[in-house]
Amino acid sequence: MESSGYGLLKDKTGIIFGALNEASIAWSIAEAAYREGARFALSNAPVARRLGSLDILAEKTESPIFWADASSDEELEAAFSQVKEEFGQIDFIVHSIGMGINVRKKRPYDDLNYDWYHKTLDISAVSLHRIVHHAVETGALADGASVLALSYIGAQRVFSEYSEMGDAKALLESIVRALGYRLGKRRIRINSISQSPTRTVAGSGISGFDAMFEFADRIAPLGNADAESCADYAVVLLSDFTRMVTMQNLFHDGGFSTMGISDRIVEDMNDVLGTGTDE
Repeated sequence: MESSGYGLLKDKTGIIFGALNEASIAWSIAEAAYREGARFALSNAPVARRLGSLDILAEKTESPIFWADASSDEELEAAFSQVKEEFGQIDFIVHSIGMGINVRKKRPYDDLNYDWYHKTLDISAVSLHRIVHHAVETGALADGASVLALSYIGAQRVFSEYSEMGDAKALLESIVRALGYRLGKRRIRINSISQSPTRTVAGSGISGFDAMFEFADRIAPLGNADAESCADYAVVLLSDFTRMVTMQNLFHDGGFSTMGISDRIVEDMNDVLGTGTDE
């Protein structure tokens, strides 16, 4: 993508949830949206003030920060009131929020702490519903806007170490579909991107992440999609070029989601098992 951009989001305003540091997909999306001419606010939970470096991104993209816990109705309502005061109605929302508490604390899926499980679902999925609800209720979301969430193929397939996050992403994708019907009456569209395994703060908390990453990279014909290419795809979904795309879960994974097995995996397995044939 040209560093100067193409003006795909010129004159558009929005809010991007979930950037923490340069490893965050939301960080890359913010940089790409800024490059394409958008003005937007950044938001994360107040705890991110001491855990991340959002102030650096805010300065780089000339964006205000509206701190809000995405599981708090009161804080989200206040954030969208600030958004409306700053920009008037906005044209897009990016939801890039996820936290698997049982995963981080290494509780196996068949022995979950259910309080943590509920919190995981609330933060990683229900927060999308809350965000859209308060964006609509405060009058901050414009007709014809685009809402975008980040998902993973673990919503449809079992990746053992992904654990409770598979449930959270499945719920997230269901919320996208259910809201899409309602929002369509105002020509607001909502979609999710099912991204390749990406080396983010959230990903680093998953046991066996490196194995998941390398497996996907060896299967996908194009290899794993990185955060920067995901950001470029996100910009297109926020732009008017995709104004008739809604309620979709769109795979951005180098072709992984369509593959069964690859020559590279076969060769690796032959090497491990010693079952290769001499030519």
